[in-house]
Amino acid sequence: MIKLTLKDGSIKEVESGVSIFDVAKSISGRLAKEAVAGVVNNTTVDLNYILSEDVELSILTINDEAGLDVFRHTSAHVMAMAVQNLFPGTKLAIGPPIENGFYYDFDTEHVFVPEDLEKIEKEMKRLIKEDLIPERFTMPRKEALEFVSDLEADYKVELIKDLPEDAELSFYKHGEFVDLCAGPHLPGLKQIKAFKLLSIAGAYWRGDSERMMLQRIYATSFPKASQLEAYLHRLEEAKKRDHRKLGKELKLFSLMEQGPGFPFFLPKGMIVKNKLLEYWREVHDEAGYVEIETPQILNRELWETSGHWYHYAENMYSLKIDDDDYAIKPMNCPGGMLVYKTELRSYRDFPMRVGELGKVHRHELSGALHGLMRVRAFTQDDAHIFMLPSQIKDEIKEVVRVIDSVYQTFGFKYHVELSTRPEKSIGTDEAWEQAETALQEALEEMDLDYKLNPGDGAFYGPKIDFHLEDCIGRTWQCGTIQLDMQLPERFGLTYIGEDGEKHQPVVIHRVAFGSIERFFGILIEHYAGKFPTWLSPVQVKIITVADRHEDYAVVLKNTLKSYGIRVELDGRQESVGYKIREARLERNPYMLVIGDKEIEKSNVAVRSRDKGELGSMQVEDLVELLLDEIVLRN
Repeated sequence: MIKLTLKDGSIKEVESGVSIFDVAKSISGRLAKEAVAGVVNNTTVDLNYILSEDVELSILTINDEAGLDVFRHTSAHVMAMAVQNLFPGTKLAIGPPIENGFYYDFDTEHVFVPEDLEKIEKEMKRLIKEDLIPERFTMPRKEALEFVSDLEADYKVELIKDLPEDAELSFYKHGEFVDLCAGPHLPGLKQIKAFKLLSIAGAYWRGDSERMMLQRIYATSFPKASQLEAYLHRLEEAKKRDHRKLGKELKLFSLMEQGPGFPFFLPKGMIVKNKLLEYWREVHDEAGYVEIETPQILNRELWETSGHWYHYAENMYSLKIDDDDYAIKPMNCPGGMLVYKTELRSYRDFPMRVGELGKVHRHELSGALHGLMRVRAFTQDDAHIFMLPSQIKDEIKEVVRVIDSVYQTFGFKYHVELSTRPEKSIGTDEAWEQAETALQEALEEMDLDYKLNPGDGAFYGPKIDFHLEDCIGRTWQCGTIQLDMQLPERFGLTYIGEDGEKHQPVVIHRVAFGSIERFFGILIEHYAGKFPTWLSPVQVKIITVADRHEDYAVVLKNTLKSYGIRVELDGRQESVGYKIREARLERNPYMLVIGDKEIEKSNVAVRSRDKGELGSMQVEDLVELLLDEIVLRN
């Protein structure tokens, strides 16, 4: 008998030689039906893996993220098989699962067109109906090279050559299809109930623009047709909400070829952006932060001290000034360290909360640029908190409170992820362990659920990331809390302690919005351009029925403006219906129609974007309604 330590910590004794599927079946019929793979001592394996010794065992289902990856990776193999069946001679590159789906890169003389996707889907359905069983086999590197060479799999040959000479390589086969693959895979193809091929794109082999341009097919798959239908609905909704489309229609920002990755904000967009900055300043003033501004360009010595010159150079814009090396800042942190050093600090100054709305520049590949979501210049709502080691937990909790209040204002749900030391990092093991423990304990004391991301921290410290969920279920990484014990040491930061001696402070780096530009883009899509009243560039649109109503409309406009309400007047010689339709497209929160009745009664006919016709209203009551929404940020 062997002992299996299951995910819940319980011990299960089974006979040596049983498969993971047998174990799942012995636990429950439902688990056996939903199981897709297993994890043995932290290694993901197929369900037919034979257990012969005491191990830690987790059984993955579709509901697990890793289980869904197995499901979609198998789907990618089915798609690759279908492509090779339909287009003989096609060479396979790679086909991994990705967030919300999978893709496969192909080298073929045939140029894929959208109509091909339907043909491939039809062939995939035929293959799935056969319920082929993925079979794993292995061979040494030398034999594997000969094997793939016989298959004329050029890309697989290159992948194998990059592996150690003593490597044992695995392949998966179903039917006549064979692919180099670490696995694992589903026990049978019939588990793939619903899938959709989404799009065709070009992709350089291994992301190198000097290499072969391949054809990539993006797709997704789900265990249930209803899940696929819901996902496709979200995709359609996302297209309607695309911030690039709405940004142009609503005249918020412009993307121009003269500055790729450098967005131009238009007057209405600047209103929204400035309101976000105004709100940020209000929140941080209440939370005890002071605001600073640091230079855009600083010399190489600074970036060498911070470590960016060696660890982040490929993302930085550098230049020469008077024969010396300088760089445009990709981060605000080093400048914040210099500000700290302008005075001698005492333990009584702590916690010292310093915020900066700093413009940063980072070199992004042109293919990665995406509207406001991925740009080369953006405003980061940075803050640096200098503190005593004993204040770490309380300050982390306070930062979480501030970030939570910001996200609640915009109606976002979120989840939290804790990222630990990456392979490329600076600092001692002891400092990293202390920092990681402090973040973890703070999260646990706040009873916040979190996901652990080993190795995904910043090069100078571990971090807590906040992932927002928008109104159609997509997630966006925005807020970050990073605990840093490295930069204070590198910059020689000190304070005079209670004992009269010099000590090194601890620093928290944190953002709430992350990038103002990116957050703006997220808001456009979250609200579908229908900003809440307090944030809308135009809060009220006044529409006249005829020219004779304009004098009254102008007085009304000036009255509203005197209360700080953002208002526009449409007095054009167009039909009322036409002007109302245009105002709806602009997504203004309120429309006021002015005609003879309104002038006679000295009131306004009010139409709400969200509630429809509100009827006639006295101007004083309208002002009270608007100011309440603005103050309450509705």
